[in-house]
Amino acid sequence: MVYNFNAGPGILPPEVLEGSRQAITDFEGTGLSILEVGHRTPAFEAVVREGQDLVRALMDLSPSQEVLFLPGGATTQFFQVPMNFLAADGVAAYLDAGIWGAKAIREARLWGGVQVVGSSREQGYRHIPKDWTVPPGAAYLHYTTNNTVEGTQMQAIPDADVPLVADMSSDILSRHIDHRRFALLYAGAQKNLGAAGVTLVVVDRAQLDRQVRQVPGMVDYRQHAQHGSMLNTPPVFAVYVCLLTLRWIRAQGGIDAIAAANDRKAALLYATLDALPTFRPTVERADRSRMNVVFVIDEPALEKAFLDRCQAEGMVGIRGHRSFGGFRISLYNALPTGHVEAFTTLMRDFAQRHG
Repeated sequence: MVYNFNAGPGILPPEVLEGSRQAITDFEGTGLSILEVGHRTPAFEAVVREGQDLVRALMDLSPSQEVLFLPGGATTQFFQVPMNFLAADGVAAYLDAGIWGAKAIREARLWGGVQVVGSSREQGYRHIPKDWTVPPGAAYLHYTTNNTVEGTQMQAIPDADVPLVADMSSDILSRHIDHRRFALLYAGAQKNLGAAGVTLVVVDRAQLDRQVRQVPGMVDYRQHAQHGSMLNTPPVFAVYVCLLTLRWIRAQGGIDAIAAANDRKAALLYATLDALPTFRPTVERADRSRMNVVFVIDEPALEKAFLDRCQAEGMVGIRGHRSFGGFRISLYNALPTGHVEAFTTLMRDFAQRHG
């Protein structure tokens, strides 16, 4: 048996994998593979519409919020957001709480002014920046809701009198949050929404009216909204996997049920880490992520032994990001609680043997 703790692409529900497998040979009774079906056929247009409707329902969006399925990954949004909404003589506010936020800042500076309102870089991104304020008149405030690499998470939506823009790539649809408060949010699908290749963007029409420059069509949110996410050929297979994942989330009971399961998984893992001196969590308690749990072993000689033990028991994706080392366990929506229980059992046994 394989226990998949990969940070991304992450684990998918068995029902989604089976539905994807079937669609590769026969897409919903059409006799065609999902890999060869026309994207402007009624069958696939129905996929996009249902996916958009499920996002609206699961997130409790307002009627003014557009749902887009776009190519390019969340990294494309790092420049697409400022390209559309940050004037050359304007200023946008950014929170620097991890490597992905830092990359978004670098991209934004190509298009206009950036004010970093808070940063935890000097502390190694081990906590969420505190006591920061947004300058009045900022074009928007951009932040990352969950830092996949560092294992920190924003526990509340910031109070700001400017449009809110959020990268939710690693905790989208994992907890209850007021999605109506965002002018724009985006998430790469490959952690909680499906397969790599498609990015979910939710943008309010009022934000679309704030576009500051003419941009090429493929990076113009207004054109994507006008064409129903089919300005060009979309990543058809990835969109379909996203639809299957959204159906699965609904079948589990929606975000509230998913969040309750995620809370149980995270509580079990953190309680085990806190109880075992062999391991040490690296994130301040108040900022701990429910999605990506990062920890270290202070005795370097034990790192390899622990990784070897995990590999021997079929536990993959344990090694931490190359920038930070240590270990990382990703607790995405599709990860069964039993996998966390198996991992914590291994941790306790390892600590007993080597403590």
